[in-house]
Amino acid sequence: QVELVESGGGSVQVGGSLRLSCAASEYTGANYCMGWVRQAPGKERETVAIVYLGGGITSVADSVKGRFTISQDNAKKSIYLEMSNLQPDDTALYYCVSDRNYCPLTGTHEFDSWGQGTQVTVSA
Repeated sequence: QVELVESGGGSVQVGGSLRLSCAASEYTGANYCMGWVRQAPGKERETVAIVYLGGGITSVADSVKGRFTISQDNAKKSIYLEMSNLQPDDTALYYCVSDRNYCPLTGTHEFDSWGQGTQVTVSA
């Protein structure tokens, strides 16, 4: 199983920015993909951004479009989530995820690997 290690969470005020990082122990497979899933207390799990590493294809959820950007650095086996104009609704535990074949943006897909999670807290 791939090991994923996140970093970069923290507490910010409304309108602030954060950058999350995730390093993978390996990249394997032509369709290998990674992304970010968040879970807030009392809310459904939400996949906010994904990237297919082979072709660099990215997608972000409508709820964060225009504010969050996902990027990759294949040499470092890492992905990043740039978050700007953060709002209280963005407060959640953010998990880095990966899958050998499929990273849907909708639904509650059971990704192959999950990181330990990093907390993002946005206060007014």
